[in-house]
Amino acid sequence: MSDLSRLRNLAIVAHVDHGKSTLADRFLELSGAVDARDMRAQYLDSMDIERERGITIKAQNVRINWAGHIINLIDTPGHVDFGYEVSRSLAACEGVVLVVDASQGIEAQTLANCYLAMEHDLAIVAAVNKIDLPAADPDRVCGEIERVLGVPADEILRISAKSGFGVSELLDAIVERIPPPVGDADAPLQALIFDSIYDPYRGVISSLRVFNGTLTTGAKLRFLQAGNNHDAEEIGTRLPVPTPVPSLGPGEVGYLIAGIKDVGQARVGETVSSAVRPSEPLDGYLDPKPMVFCGLYPVEGDSYADLRESLERLRLNDSSFTYEPETSGALGFGFRCGFLGLLHMEIVRERLEREYDLDLVATAPNVEYRAIALDGTVSVVDNPSALPAPNEIAGIEEPYVAITMLTPAEYVGTLMELAQGRRGDLKKMEYLSEERLEIVYEVPLAEIVMDFFDQLKSRSKGYASLDYDPIGYRESKLVKVDIMLNGVPVDAFSSIAHRDKAYDYGKRMTDKLKELIPRQLFDVPIQAAIGGRIIARETVKAKRKDVIAKCYGGDITRKRKLLEKQKAGKKRMKQIGSVEVPQEAFVAALKLGD
Repeated sequence: MSDLSRLRNLAIVAHVDHGKSTLADRFLELSGAVDARDMRAQYLDSMDIERERGITIKAQNVRINWAGHIINLIDTPGHVDFGYEVSRSLAACEGVVLVVDASQGIEAQTLANCYLAMEHDLAIVAAVNKIDLPAADPDRVCGEIERVLGVPADEILRISAKSGFGVSELLDAIVERIPPPVGDADAPLQALIFDSIYDPYRGVISSLRVFNGTLTTGAKLRFLQAGNNHDAEEIGTRLPVPTPVPSLGPGEVGYLIAGIKDVGQARVGETVSSAVRPSEPLDGYLDPKPMVFCGLYPVEGDSYADLRESLERLRLNDSSFTYEPETSGALGFGFRCGFLGLLHMEIVRERLEREYDLDLVATAPNVEYRAIALDGTVSVVDNPSALPAPNEIAGIEEPYVAITMLTPAEYVGTLMELAQGRRGDLKKMEYLSEERLEIVYEVPLAEIVMDFFDQLKSRSKGYASLDYDPIGYRESKLVKVDIMLNGVPVDAFSSIAHRDKAYDYGKRMTDKLKELIPRQLFDVPIQAAIGGRIIARETVKAKRKDVIAKCYGGDITRKRKLLEKQKAGKKRMKQIGSVEVPQEAFVAALKLGD
């Protein structure tokens, strides 16, 4: 297709639950892309887990026709952990539709995604959604958008994605306000891969946007970063059913199947060019940096190979998590995995258990620390058991994040108390309107990793929202807390904690393990220690056989002799006996958030 002026490429961005996927449904319905009988809610959310949780995890793209124009639409996730998916999608667009809920107003993710779009110099079409709700106040929300984001209030459309009210006007506004793409059809081919999924039958299916040149079926392609050549077996567009086309011209968005079996060769951010006449590579994306780490171990030791294969496969569809093998004295062989956030970790784990039928134990989530040795060298520590001994290090640095909380005014006190309890440092407090504030704190990432988001939601009755940005490392008074069973440290329970909170962690862990570890034939001391200092202790009492049952009456020395004999036997056993810890105890103890 040569007429670029009839093309529009856009992404829908918004906070979680403000109606992106529902709006995409209406677009599909109004443009006739999907038959009424095939229509279902959240049509573009194809994974079971997306449909169950009602959230979008993977960005999806689809092509629709409207008023003689072709609109390529990308539905993006709204959750803070998947901001990475959003930034990739924006690189393939010329504009965004910014959706804001008419009753909740601007939320933290709305701001984050809008700033991302501004950084990419994209045209912004703002729409206030859910105006048919009883609590809707579109005038207030339009005023907020104008004040905070600088979009004139009279240009903001008012729609209801659920009923379809105002959606056709929004489509007209997209055609009018979003500029068409630019590109040269005769230049060497330049196309950017912005998403890849793995299909067991066809290999890697890449979503790409052509910037210059023409991509034709059967052409010999060069993947510039990977340095490999492949043949274009099939090129097509999603209408939303994948439909093969002979070629894709500049500005067009579609998919490519090139018989690639390893997604590492068609990575997100890869530039696809022609093998005959290669072009310059396009700016790709920064690799996402994992923020949260945890160990994943199979419950059955012999499913280690299955876990490795499943992680490889899952990585084909989600390139933003990392994994490397590690071993633990308590849990055996497993992998240390890095994730973008806690929801991301939960979803990867759930997908592994559901799609690959695995039983997994996940260790407590932690963040990446830097240990500074006495000679000044810095080592990166993503597993507490790898931290050097206290006498070998001069200090420990931990990652900090700037968190932005948007909240109704009545919950400010309780949210400030929450942030300060997590070692937060107040940086800014600003009214967005009479009843809504933006509060910015600098907080150690480790403090928000466990249950900060849940606390924020419950303290604000669900009204506050959260966004966070990494701001680098700072030195803190951190110590490693070891948990020892019968004098042997158990690496799965080690943790790095702030000195003020170390005793609390040790006490909670020893209490919990006392309940979980079954009684052995000898006393089992459970100790929490910092370096060589014990800070908390509990004892699991031994099972006892009543050895003096047969001595009724008679001399006390006989009873004492039998008891001493039993005591000596237990002492000997304690030296050679190892503590049996059932698998369930690990699973339960590691859920320390309870």
